[in-house]
Amino acid sequence: METSLHNEFKPYNAATRAAHSHHQGMMTFFWGHKTEILFPGWPGNDSGMYALALIFVFVLAVLVEWLSYCNLVKPGTNNVTAGLVQTAIYTLRSGLTYMVMLAVMSFNGGVFLVAVAGHAVGYVIFRSQAFKKSCGSSGPGSDRRAGTQTNLPSTKC
Repeated sequence: METSLHNEFKPYNAATRAAHSHHQGMMTFFWGHKTEILFPGWPGNDSGMYALALIFVFVLAVLVEWLSYCNLVKPGTNNVTAGLVQTAIYTLRSGLTYMVMLAVMSFNGGVFLVAVAGHAVGYVIFRSQAFKKSCGSSGPGSDRRAGTQTNLPSTKC
């Protein structure tokens, strides 16, 4: 019987990986600046462009955390308008989150680290109590309502 080339067992070694990596992409984490992130040919082989790509991914991750925290709908806004603004913000946040995810799917170790760092920095700045003003008591001038406690900072942008 004749054997098809597709049915033959071929060991997957470094040479096979290098031959197929151009078409399939890497499926394990690797280190280095010669990679593609989000768009064909970007950042290319230039170290400076790679650094710019890392900064871009970091800022995207911080922006996702800010959009998760921020409430841009002011009290008293028309319900339809408020719903449309919330939907637009949610859609933007979802799209940016997917962009960060796709950047991480480049399997570049540096991209993974800056994405995680961007989310962490965004969380520390916008959600954690690290930069929250200490209210002390619920007396005059305090942001806390009587009997109400929250783990999240206020939603003022």
